[in-house]
Amino acid sequence: MLKEVAGMRLGDLIIEGKTKQVFDLPSLSGHCILVSKDRITAGDGVKAHDLVGKARISNKTNAKVFEVLNQVGLKTAFVKTASENSFIAKKCEMIPIEWVTRRVATGSFLRRNTGVPEGYRFYPPKHETFFKDDANHDPQWSEEQIISAKFKFNGRLIGSVEVDIMQRMSIIVFEILERAWATRDCSLIDMKIEFGVDENGEILLADIIDSDSWRLWPSGKKSLMVDKQVYRDLKSVQQSDLDTVKRNFEWVSDQLEHLTPKFADHLVVILMGSPSDKDFCSSIKKHCESFGLSAEMRITSAHKGTEETLKIVRYYESLATSGVKVIFIAVAGRSNGLGPVISGNSSQPVINCPPVKADNIDRDIWSSLNVPSGLGCSTVIYPESAALNAAQIIGLSNYIVWSKLRVRQMNNYISLKMADKNYERALHSLE
Repeated sequence: MLKEVAGMRLGDLIIEGKTKQVFDLPSLSGHCILVSKDRITAGDGVKAHDLVGKARISNKTNAKVFEVLNQVGLKTAFVKTASENSFIAKKCEMIPIEWVTRRVATGSFLRRNTGVPEGYRFYPPKHETFFKDDANHDPQWSEEQIISAKFKFNGRLIGSVEVDIMQRMSIIVFEILERAWATRDCSLIDMKIEFGVDENGEILLADIIDSDSWRLWPSGKKSLMVDKQVYRDLKSVQQSDLDTVKRNFEWVSDQLEHLTPKFADHLVVILMGSPSDKDFCSSIKKHCESFGLSAEMRITSAHKGTEETLKIVRYYESLATSGVKVIFIAVAGRSNGLGPVISGNSSQPVINCPPVKADNIDRDIWSSLNVPSGLGCSTVIYPESAALNAAQIIGLSNYIVWSKLRVRQMNNYISLKMADKNYERALHSLE
């Protein structure tokens, strides 16, 4: 039995699975450590082999996946890597359901849905749930079965709201990783994840996400698959077969190192027509940064210094030659010539965000809206809206920014859902 990992004394063994052990961490309240094994299994453990190095590869893969998910704002149990084959996580009571999301029909879905051809694509992604029960081969469960089970973990009853939240999170996790893998010309076909409830009663994405968790087809071709299905399909297992599986897993882990852009692929340039607009523009910049956008502020007046304005625009346009996507946000009150002048002299997207006030909005907004023909600048009046507009443009080609937008939308939905649930609970308590 392990006593120590990465200089940390281990507490009680909380649970041991086929491919991992979970230990309490006495020195870090509310946390545990997950230690991977050099073991690969399939068919609910019926097929199992030692695979030297798998623990290291699995741990590295899992860490990179969760680092991306944490970066875009998803609530997960993952904290940090502890050693080559272990990581620290928030301690959770695990919900015994596998949440499966599919983009392409293959594998067990075809056996359970005869008549559906392999390769059938789901729009939106197909979502399924399975009760974790090895003895009965993880039977598929409906939403109603999960709710009716009345699971309760760390004081939180798993009802319809909780199931809805986890379903939505499952699809978003899939969509984020699908876009991430697309940057490596690799198709994420399907994947399974699990959730837990932490000591504060919060639902977190938990457990491990590695090459046991998904199907990956490079260039969208099943014949090139690099996931555990290669091992599942083996009729007999030789050492050379295990070496192939290990190489596939290493390839996946190596590809994950390239998912996060190594350089800034975009820049939002916030141009203000007057120094008096600095606070307004600083708010735009702050909102941009919350979406992971790179932003700069400059001062220029299209009316008073047209030549200088165009010189600034030409400088930022030159960045496009190195692959940087530039968006201009024009902040000018009264007669807004800044946005229209930039739009008429640049092919880059331009967003007008005039700092209008309640007593002049009906007059000053028109110079941003009623622009001459041939101009394509959009107009919003709130700093957050300007940042959102810019993020949506950048998100078309940057999956990190797109993911931050998607997660924010989900969090807004969850906040409303929980507010309604708490309101309904309060009403019942008064009856």
